[in-house]
Amino acid sequence: MTDTTPDPSTVNPAGVTAEQPVTEPEVTPPVESPAPRPRPGPRPGPRPGPRPAPAPSAPPASTAVPHVDLPHGVMATDPTKFGHVDADGAVWLTVGDINRQVGSWQAGSPDEGLAHFGRRFDDMATEVEILEERLAAGTGDPRKTKTAAITLRDALPTAAVVGDVPALAARLEAIIDGADTVAEFRNRERTEARAAATARKEALAAEAEQIGADSTQWKASGDRLRAILEEWKSIKGLDRKTDDVLWKRYAKARDTFNRRRGAHFAEMDRERAGAKARKEELIAAAEELSTSTDWGPTAGRFRELLAEWKAAGRAPRDTDDALWERFKAAQDVFFAARNAAASERDDEFEANAAAKRELLAQAERTVDPDKGLDAARAAFRDIRERWDAVGKVPRDQMQALEKGIRAVEKRVRDAEESHWQRTDPEVIARAEQFGSRVAQLEEQAEKAAARGRDKEAAELRAQAQQWREWAEAAKSAVGDR
Repeated sequence: MTDTTPDPSTVNPAGVTAEQPVTEPEVTPPVESPAPRPRPGPRPGPRPGPRPAPAPSAPPASTAVPHVDLPHGVMATDPTKFGHVDADGAVWLTVGDINRQVGSWQAGSPDEGLAHFGRRFDDMATEVEILEERLAAGTGDPRKTKTAAITLRDALPTAAVVGDVPALAARLEAIIDGADTVAEFRNRERTEARAAATARKEALAAEAEQIGADSTQWKASGDRLRAILEEWKSIKGLDRKTDDVLWKRYAKARDTFNRRRGAHFAEMDRERAGAKARKEELIAAAEELSTSTDWGPTAGRFRELLAEWKAAGRAPRDTDDALWERFKAAQDVFFAARNAAASERDDEFEANAAAKRELLAQAERTVDPDKGLDAARAAFRDIRERWDAVGKVPRDQMQALEKGIRAVEKRVRDAEESHWQRTDPEVIARAEQFGSRVAQLEEQAEKAAARGRDKEAAELRAQAQQWREWAEAAKSAVGDR
């Protein structure tokens, strides 16, 4: 009898093709199912551990995987414990007290046939192990894992294999139950991640709207909008409708900011162009004044031009410095000429001060009213005429020199006043009048006393005394004559 069983390298022992690569949920990249490991010899022991899961494209709300209790029982490597090949070549599987024929073997010895069907069982166990590892690592779609486990479980009762079928069935049941747990966890995880991603993009959109509406920190705000965009790209997991709505908010805010910034700099360009034209006018005025020798008014005008320059604002950056150099050069020409003239004037003023100090010393020596008022008056008049003809002196010496000459002038003036008081006819007549009044009052007092009117006489004598004092004062004003 010839073995008609298909080669296990091309057909799944359960009668189904190997599981195709699956597409992961939104937060996990796709992972391909490894192909069944070849079994050239006796079945090796279980793998040392689960395969590592690929890194997700965007961080979910939690990277933890719920614990799934999977048996991971060790499959027996000796198929003689789970079946036999009879003398007719029939291959039997023993499950408890029940024997079930799973195939026939005519290509070699019974041991070789039993080993062949044992390897079929090992290949099916390898697929179960792959499903276990995928579920434990949290990779792949748990729904597809569950579907594959159900397909293997349903095929197990008629599978042409020899091995610990009940233990493999228990592992498949554990995978099916665990897949539901993982799927529920994944759904909750995706929901939380979507909510967090939505909240973050809403916050970023709101921040962008605030920047777009009122910020005038153009450099810092522009950098922040770019940073928001980079963070935005890294946030995954939103549904397309929500993502589109939030993106439109961000894009509108960014466009608003860009329009405002563009309008600001356009206005600034217009202002700078106007400032350039105004500064050209100020330069022309400064250059025209640079040769003036009307030092005081021109210096004042230059101060006005400088104030107007500052008020004009900044011209375009590439021309503002050059404009200032031209304006400053015109100023420098004028002030250099004024400083040179001032230096020459200072020398002249210092010579004038020396001349006036000499005239002052001469006045203090020669002008003496006590030796003759007319001579003193003439000497001072001559010195004063020469004093006025000398001209200006340094400001810091002006007050002392003027104080000195005024003191000499005051001596002459005081002497003139005193002389006038002594020779004033009106003052002399007034003094004589006061004396006549005294004599008149004294005569009246004598007559009153002779008549016995003592009180009246006393009052008249008192009045006479008062007039006598006034007469003596008047006489002292004009001197004894």
